[in-house]
Amino acid sequence: MSARKQQLLKAHRRNKRLFLIAFVLALLLIGVLIAWWLVPLLLVLAWVVHEAWFADHLFYRPTDDYQYVFPPQTARQAVSLEGGVVGLSEPLAQGETLVLELEVKSSWLGRWLDPYVEVGDDRQDLERGVRGRRFLNLSGQVDALAQGTLTLRGRYCVPAATGVLWVMANPDYSRQRVMVIAPHADDAELAAFGLYSRCEDVSIVTLTQGEIEAEDFQRLGLDQAAAARLKGRLRSWDSLVIPLWGGVPAERCVQLGYYCLQLPSMVEAPTQAFGSRESQENDIRSVRQHNPLTLPADVDGQPTWQNLLGDLTALLEHYRPEVVVTPHPELDPHSDHIASTQALLEAIERSSWKPATLLLYANHLHDNDRWPMGPAGAGVPLPPAIEPLPADRLWSPLLSADVQLDKAMALAMEHDLQGGQAFKRQLRRRIQQALAGRRWPETGSNEFFRKAVRRHELFWVRDLSD
Repeated sequence: MSARKQQLLKAHRRNKRLFLIAFVLALLLIGVLIAWWLVPLLLVLAWVVHEAWFADHLFYRPTDDYQYVFPPQTARQAVSLEGGVVGLSEPLAQGETLVLELEVKSSWLGRWLDPYVEVGDDRQDLERGVRGRRFLNLSGQVDALAQGTLTLRGRYCVPAATGVLWVMANPDYSRQRVMVIAPHADDAELAAFGLYSRCEDVSIVTLTQGEIEAEDFQRLGLDQAAAARLKGRLRSWDSLVIPLWGGVPAERCVQLGYYCLQLPSMVEAPTQAFGSRESQENDIRSVRQHNPLTLPADVDGQPTWQNLLGDLTALLEHYRPEVVVTPHPELDPHSDHIASTQALLEAIERSSWKPATLLLYANHLHDNDRWPMGPAGAGVPLPPAIEPLPADRLWSPLLSADVQLDKAMALAMEHDLQGGQAFKRQLRRRIQQALAGRRWPETGSNEFFRKAVRRHELFWVRDLSD
């Protein structure tokens, strides 16, 4: 997390402490001077208000501008937003990925209900109290935009009367040889199910077993280590068989079997073995028996960085991908995700096969745990970038309603996304549904069913051949 974000987080915690102190003092005065029975009533009311409107993890100001830059050659053109229609001042540039940069200001209702922008038959939600530069995703709206029929209307917010349209042209990467790097067993489905289910030549490589945080399996009468081993086996199985739902056979899927949250430690000591934190295992071969090919680390089964690099190098040379899909190293803060992309880049340097393109994805964010905001099935605007990111091109393929449903069913098969929500989270959702108008899908209770099953998938494009 950047220094600026750390400062905002400290300020958030400081302000929260000051508010709590003032609130407690006010309650004491009310109890002494007015009536003691008002104190518990006000406590319950304050908790409900917090759960409805102040429970989001948002560690930046909604008034901050998003700081995106795109490659210098990116086509851009001014647009007007008069009468609720997006108007072009010149013919639309060639490209399939369209991003509209504009100022958005929340109305007073937009501080209590999630503001969103209706873009044709799509909607894209923003932060409550938004006031600043945002980037809407118009991909899939090319025909309506070119014909001058694309409507854009704010709900609980007011878009500016003018904006800048960025137009980015990409090949259809699904027609190339693709490799998806998944740090954990569900990352490929969350980020790229729509993409890999369209690919004619794709491989999926999962780096870790996903064995930690197995408390639910202890209910079966297992101790922590046995529960972690069972969870690791189940999620490893997920990584090999769930892609078949998207048309990818098991012989195109590889499970490397390294251990959760140990990849960053492996980076620091490349020859040292780092076993599981919870399962008491230290031999990665326990979940590699179904792999379609023999890999360098099968010799000793040691969970070392050097073995991981050897495995990835061998896989690059075997599958020879032209495109590799991997976590965004600057945007996705999960430590295993950062280390996975680092390992891939080091393996590419070693390998005799050089992919031409990286497609980067973000399944997590530093400072907004609701992005993409809004309901399942809606579009995916660009995520918060309070500090500038590298100037990457974007590619945002459209997912049909049928593909979105298939993606939701793929997520439903993931063992780590199954099960209900804790009582506190269920109660929070009911409060937010009643007071803040939020909705969750029927396909699953995990938050990823809302965040990942969308009109778009979104990738940042880095050309390695430049």
